[in-house]
Amino acid sequence: MAHTKIIPYETAAKRFAELRAEGKTLVHCHGTFDMIHPGHIVHFEEAKALGDLLIVTVTAERFVNKGPGRPYFNDALRARWLAALACVDYVVIIPFADAVQAIECVRAHVYCKGREYENSENDVTGNIHGDIEAVKRVGGQIRYVGSIVFSSTKLLNQQFDPYPAEVKAFCQDVARDCSPDKFRGMVEDFRKLRVLIVGDIIFDKYTVLEVQGLTSKNRILSGRYVSEEMQAGGALAVLRHVREFTPHVRLVSLVGEEPWLEDALAQFGKPAEYDLIRSKDFTTVVKQRFVEPRVEGKELSKLFSVNYINKGSTKEELQFQVLERIADQIEDYDLVLVMDFGHGMLEDMVRVYVQQRAKFLAVNCQTNSNNHGFNILTRRYQRADAFTLDQTEMNLAVGRREIDYGRELTNLATELGSRYAWLTRGATETLGRNGRKDICKCAPFERSVVDTLGAGDAFCAAASLAAASGLPLKVATFMGQLAGAQAVKIVGNSEPIRKSKLLKAGMAMLAF
Repeated sequence: MAHTKIIPYETAAKRFAELRAEGKTLVHCHGTFDMIHPGHIVHFEEAKALGDLLIVTVTAERFVNKGPGRPYFNDALRARWLAALACVDYVVIIPFADAVQAIECVRAHVYCKGREYENSENDVTGNIHGDIEAVKRVGGQIRYVGSIVFSSTKLLNQQFDPYPAEVKAFCQDVARDCSPDKFRGMVEDFRKLRVLIVGDIIFDKYTVLEVQGLTSKNRILSGRYVSEEMQAGGALAVLRHVREFTPHVRLVSLVGEEPWLEDALAQFGKPAEYDLIRSKDFTTVVKQRFVEPRVEGKELSKLFSVNYINKGSTKEELQFQVLERIADQIEDYDLVLVMDFGHGMLEDMVRVYVQQRAKFLAVNCQTNSNNHGFNILTRRYQRADAFTLDQTEMNLAVGRREIDYGRELTNLATELGSRYAWLTRGATETLGRNGRKDICKCAPFERSVVDTLGAGDAFCAAASLAAASGLPLKVATFMGQLAGAQAVKIVGNSEPIRKSKLLKAGMAMLAF
């Protein structure tokens, strides 16, 4: 029966070793297989002809990187219909994002990929090189099969509804003028950009607690310490995002002289990427968040936060040092990306100079608990070629709670002379506006959220690169949404958004 062909990953390696010992020639295919079509059947039949037994491994649903709504079918269904095929002998669900672990598990004599992979440049992830090396390590050979080619992604997009209706409509609109290959070319061209990031470095410390309840005497929340992790936040997180797309990136920032700082900076960046002013009179910003252990499928539960941060203004001599560092290099960069968290680095003289000298200026001026009501975009900046802000920041800039967001976005863009402007409204929508006063609206791509922290920074990073490249508003908004969708699946800033994932998701969502 078909279900007897499906074996667990934990015992699969032992079973395949036994088959090799029996003298069987093993052939291996790996993929997502979200929808079986005639191209897959031919692929499997041609692969099976190369040996005695055909083993098909499938990427587990939580590791599929084809964007929101994928895979359309769950692990059980994908494994079941593969096992129902007469030419398939074994099926294994692989709990990893790429094929290397699958290759090492099966250790087949022949590993088969589609003919489109004969040109490794067709693999947007770049994983094909690691696959080939893994096949060589286990003593196998790679063969390219499949004389008929279809696209599961295109079939799903055309015939099914992997995305909400409003997301699908937006993607179809973008796809009219931007094919998957054209989209890939646009993203690849970001590598030519020279980017200077100016802003506040923040270290996000996540302290995990198991809540035990309230103490009996003082009614204080009590918890058992589980673990702790330091993450790169603020402008440092944006540096890591941008680095995925271009090697020509540098960060100017202001930090303290804490003994732990050197190791932390080395963990998240290279010396050539930093241009830092260090002073014992400045406190490196650390935001410590106490959270409960993560539960799969649910948003991270946060308990409270403690901020380590200067209370007063930054000394004038430090401001001059920041200004000098920026002045020495600002004209060498195509894009100056200002990440203003209101933590003391971007005082008046620095902001004025950057606005005067940047070739293309993108601004993200954020409101947080430390600066609420004081770090307002229109009070701190008079120029921004592109800017992003969220709903709270828009309300503060306008000074009203009840507003027409599209109209006020246009008003802000006009006031700042902006060619691109974005308002991100969380789970509601993102609004984009360009110099021609065109407005585009896009619903969130990802509804299954792990942690929203840093999602706006990821959107800003991708959208700013698109804006500096002069891309159409809808395409730039699409890129920002892809970055944000990827970021909300990550705990805090524990890792940057990945170019390969953005490319794979974007090309999938534009395949109509």
